[in-house]
Amino acid sequence: MRSQPSLVTAALAAAGFLVPATIANAQFQLAVGQLPATGGTSEQIDFADVDHDGDADALIANGGKSANQQNRMLINLGGAQGGSPGFFADETAARLPAQTWAGHDVEFADIDADGDYDAHLSNTASILNQGNRWWVDVSGVGHYQDQTTTRWVGLGLPGSSIHPGAVLAGGSFIDWSADSDFGDLDADGDVDLFHSSYGGNFSGTVPTRVFLNDGAGFYSEFNPTGFQLAGVNIAVGDPALWCQGLHGIDCDIATSSLDVDLFDADGDFDLDLLFGARQEAPRYFKNRLVEDGGQLLYQDVTTSAFPAGYWSGGDNFEQEQADMDNDGDWDLYGLNWPGLNDAVFNNTSTPTAIAYANMQTLASSGNDDNEGDFLDFDDDGDLDLVVAAFAGTDRLYRNNYAGGAPGSFSYSLVTPSGFSSGRALEAEVADVDNDGDYDVLTAEDSTFDEKLYVNVLNPGDSRAALIARTEALESATAAPGARVARSTIQDSGSYYTTWYNATRVRVTVDGCALPEVAARTSQGNVFRALLPRNLVGAVGYRWLSSDEHGNTGASAVKNYAGSYAGAHAVAFGVGSAGTTGTPQIKALSVAFPGTTSHIAVTGLPAGTTTLLYLTDTQLAAPLALPGLCNINVIGTILGQKIGPADAAGCLVASFAVPAGAPPGLKVYAEGFGLNGVAGNLLSSTQGLEVTIQ
Repeated sequence: MRSQPSLVTAALAAAGFLVPATIANAQFQLAVGQLPATGGTSEQIDFADVDHDGDADALIANGGKSANQQNRMLINLGGAQGGSPGFFADETAARLPAQTWAGHDVEFADIDADGDYDAHLSNTASILNQGNRWWVDVSGVGHYQDQTTTRWVGLGLPGSSIHPGAVLAGGSFIDWSADSDFGDLDADGDVDLFHSSYGGNFSGTVPTRVFLNDGAGFYSEFNPTGFQLAGVNIAVGDPALWCQGLHGIDCDIATSSLDVDLFDADGDFDLDLLFGARQEAPRYFKNRLVEDGGQLLYQDVTTSAFPAGYWSGGDNFEQEQADMDNDGDWDLYGLNWPGLNDAVFNNTSTPTAIAYANMQTLASSGNDDNEGDFLDFDDDGDLDLVVAAFAGTDRLYRNNYAGGAPGSFSYSLVTPSGFSSGRALEAEVADVDNDGDYDVLTAEDSTFDEKLYVNVLNPGDSRAALIARTEALESATAAPGARVARSTIQDSGSYYTTWYNATRVRVTVDGCALPEVAARTSQGNVFRALLPRNLVGAVGYRWLSSDEHGNTGASAVKNYAGSYAGAHAVAFGVGSAGTTGTPQIKALSVAFPGTTSHIAVTGLPAGTTTLLYLTDTQLAAPLALPGLCNINVIGTILGQKIGPADAAGCLVASFAVPAGAPPGLKVYAEGFGLNGVAGNLLSSTQGLEVTIQ
């Protein structure tokens, strides 16, 4: 995030030392006539399909530390608008609250889990006393209402670190925020908030804070210390709020922070924190949720995480993480870290530590850059880097990774002829024109209009998502409820484009496929799914992630055994043979009240038309119907399923068990296949008595 140019940059520019040596190419083209004139001091952009019509819309944060300005909403004119994808209209007046703020950052997130994209605004009190805001989509298609007064909970009250005098009458609290990031910090399934602060006049004395979501989109401060500040500043030796130990001694939670990033760096499926600062060394904090048995707390691991010389006084505006060598962990890019140079680092973490090494500085990066973002612009399977330059021309670096050992990546400058000079404060990546490749939109300072660079030569994204790690589940006894499964996923765009992948888990029991389970992003690089806990048998599960371009990545299958001691499902009667013998019926789960019960007919030829009935009565003895089959159930039909047997010869029927179903209640099931023999039309299974537990 940008606040002001450095004096070093101004001196270098005046001396003529900021002319980069580039390899020109025509990969990107500056779009003409596709963006409305926006002007303003634009600090940051975030993309989301706010009107749910299949294209990427953009929200722009305006103002910075120098002005109070209206944020802008640019709606992509493809989809519901019936125009050309990649052409935008300014629909600010129709969609956003009419408010002016000293805005540094906007972030989309579905805070209330209703399927649309809400927004959080990071503002600064450099001009007037103001704080961060909540805008909630109240239409489901991108019309926003300011709900700041209700979405913050308990500000300034006991348990909050915020002094009551800093709480604003219109909601929020006085702060100097340049960036906030969402992520499921406590692994409970909703998105929480890391809220950064750089302090008045970049003092670095106001703490960054953590706010937890209650599941419905209302945010309370996470402050296990209970410590409340005497004013807006935190002092050395004060309790470190969300971090283990004391501020300035064991950890540093107050710096001139302009950027925070949440990722699982050490492979334990919780979100660690990379913490930038404008004037101080960047810091890394490890999430100790796993180590501390599910209790959220962060530990400052900066000293062990970074190599010597990683920072040497540059204006540290921003950093990003990406898997640069496709080895399943997330490497690091630091903007202006060693002086004014940009650098990349290899992740050498172990399952219990966070560590970066092998620093490489990027060619022609010794100017005043402001932000970087990753994308595979040339579709060669590795992540390249675009850099928004505040002084000079925006730049593009090609990743030269060609397989091989982890860490064997490097970057070459290949800045396209289509890139232009300006005062870029951020670069954001999205496929705005729906042509299969990723484009770049930059936020521009000082009344310059935003710039859209369209990728014009790439044949399109053909690369499936890499599902880097999947959580191993232990064998378990069936029970009500769900089991949490998590994975880390990367794709051809930046990590935030991957959040919108259609990601799910395919579950089998004894080889029979259950309905797929949808996964939800935890933000960062982590996805989360809730798998049924009531399964019995040999359970297999694999992750699938499909991007907007139709590419699907799949993980390897992991397995566990589900068991149950009680006689929850007992066969009775006899069946009738088919072309592959007598089909079987089995319960793939235990029927607990409030769960879904899965029953399978197995042993049929693939594609066989199959029927499964669930009734309230069993026959005392099998009823033989010559020319048809043997039948074992009778009475009222409670549920049924008809369809072809799958490739494994299974038909699975899934039935909801009412939450109020009394334990001991019995239901009965039988399956039939259209493949009878010996004069019979159908084959049939035994009956199955299922008892509610």
